[in-house]
This record gives sequence, structure tokens and C-alpha cells, in this order.
Amino acid sequence: MNLTLFDLDGTLIPKDSDHAFGEFLITLGWADAATFRRRNDGFYEDYLQGRLDIDAYVDFATSAWRDRSPAELQRTTERFIEIVIRPMLHPQALDLVQRHREAGDLLAVVTATNDFVTRPIARLFGVDELIATTLQRDASGRVTGRIEGVPSFREGKITRVEAWLAARGQRLADFERCTFYSDSTNDLPLLEHVSAPVATNPGPALERIAQERGWPVLKLFP
Repeated sequence: MNLTLFDLDGTLIPKDSDHAFGEFLITLGWADAATFRRRNDGFYEDYLQGRLDIDAYVDFATSAWRDRSPAELQRTTERFIEIVIRPMLHPQALDLVQRHREAGDLLAVVTATNDFVTRPIARLFGVDELIATTLQRDASGRVTGRIEGVPSFREGKITRVEAWLAARGQRLADFERCTFYSDSTNDLPLLEHVSAPVATNPGPALERIAQERGWPVLKLFP
């Protein structure tokens, strides 16, 4: 069996899902447009530049919704998926996942974005295994604004993937081929760790690195 890992934002979908969720909450009036958008855009730029403080970002990003009721969050998430995310699904990305599924690969989405936002998106691709930044919850099940355990970000993606495999009684070395698709230099640690890295819809910096190292470059979106 081969192992295939997919980053999500910028890789399987063309935009950042957490940033998009923040923009969606603005349209609902859950967040102040000027203040929230300025900070949301600032954190996204920090991510692109490789300097994101993920703890600060999770606290900020969840602040607009974490005090809402579970029923309200469920309805809002369903609307977000239908209105914002589903139109982002490209046939090329769906086909890529399907080809690996038909080949019998073990599949997982590995994303720095939190599990609340990304779990329903992974399901759209038919991927059950999600390795995402886990949101801490209190005794009543409400999100606290903090991260539970190691965030699935930068080197943390390696930690989380290895922990997930260990829980299955497996190691990376057990697979004949381990492929990771990603668009971002933030994912260089995991790209360098697998046997088959694929720079997917890469930014200029990652594309340059891929060319220097002879990695495949895949462009799924126009």
C-alpha cells in the first residue's frame, strides 16, 4: 500500500478555508467588517510569509463564532460549505484524490487549518482521515480559543502524521511510496520528509525550490 497526503488550502481548493470562513462570518454580521477583516488579512499575510503565530491566529479566528450555540454553528457551517466551499471544488482536484483512492492508497488530508472548519471539506473529497489543528474544548464541549496538542503546522505536520500512523500500528517506512501534495513553503518539513513530494499550485518560492530539487510541479487550477 502507498500513503498519499494532501494539504488542503491552496492545494485541493484554491483559497484558504479559514480566511474564507472569517469573510463569511462578516457577511452574517458576526464580526466587524473593518476590524476583523484587517486582522484576518494580516494573519493570512503572516502565513504566506512563513511567520504565522498559529496560537494567536486560532484565538482570533475562533473569537467570532466560538460562543455561538451548537445548532447555530451547524446551520452556519452547512451554509458556508454550500455557498463558499462547494463552488471552489475543481474537477482536477477531485479526480486527483479519486485516482489515488482507486489505486488503493491510504489517504489523509493534512492541514494547518482547524478541524472545525476543515472536517466537512475533507468529506467533500471523500477523505475520512483528517489531520488538522485540533481546537481545545472545555467540559461543556465549547471551543476555548486554544489549540489541543501539537498544531498540524510546519514541523508539527510530521509529528501529527507519525502519531496518526503509530495509532494505526504503522510507520512511514512501512509504505512503498509516500506522496505529499502541497502548495506552500510552510510545508517544506513534510515535503522533505516523504519519498514523493509534489509541489501543487505552488507559490513562486516553492516552485523555485521544486525546480532546484527536481520535484514534480502540478497545477490543478488556472
